[in-house]
Amino acid sequence: MRGRTLLVTGVLLLAAPAAAHADPPIESTGWASAGSLDVLADNEHVVTGELARCDADGPATVRTPGGAAGRIAVFGFGGTVCGRNGPIAEAQAGGQRFESDFLARYGGPKLKVRTYAVNCSTTADAGSTGSMSIGEVAGFTVPSSIPANYRITVPGGPAGTALATITLNETVTPTPADGSLVTHAVHVKLFPQGGPASGDIYLGTAACNPFGKHPNVAWGAFG
Repeated sequence: MRGRTLLVTGVLLLAAPAAAHADPPIESTGWASAGSLDVLADNEHVVTGELARCDADGPATVRTPGGAAGRIAVFGFGGTVCGRNGPIAEAQAGGQRFESDFLARYGGPKLKVRTYAVNCSTTADAGSTGSMSIGEVAGFTVPSSIPANYRITVPGGPAGTALATITLNETVTPTPADGSLVTHAVHVKLFPQGGPASGDIYLGTAACNPFGKHPNVAWGAFG
């Protein structure tokens, strides 16, 4: 795909109604990251942590110049912005010029993403909403409209398995739903059925929780 930017509106999630109580006030929260990588390959474990992570409680704005993550991938410039607009928490992240030729070692494509962005916000009715966009890519094809959790399989793994899966507009929510939401613009999972390497690459993550600062609700795996 060349010369286009795709805009995608994510899912609006609401928490289940709760009985009235006298707990202290609820304060929403959120965070965002320009990307992250955690890959085990050739007896080497490469971990970047969350790149340019911001938080509604601070830091509000973070930038990363990018750089190489071992011999796995190269991240370009990225940045994040987080904060609150009254009771509403907001988080957004973006990056550019991501490249990985890791799959080429196994006969797969070189992956490129020229630009990507993701954002989320909590809502006044105890929910969260997220959206993402992606620009020119190489090594895979994206549809003109990207639904939540749109998955692409990269074939060529051992015994007919996948070299990788690429999930666009990945939406992660807890069960039961509590109004919180994590959106990844791009999620590359290496050798999902097993193979010579394993791990995950994320481009753009935004996480929002309307009950993030509630004393009786844990942010848990969402931040």
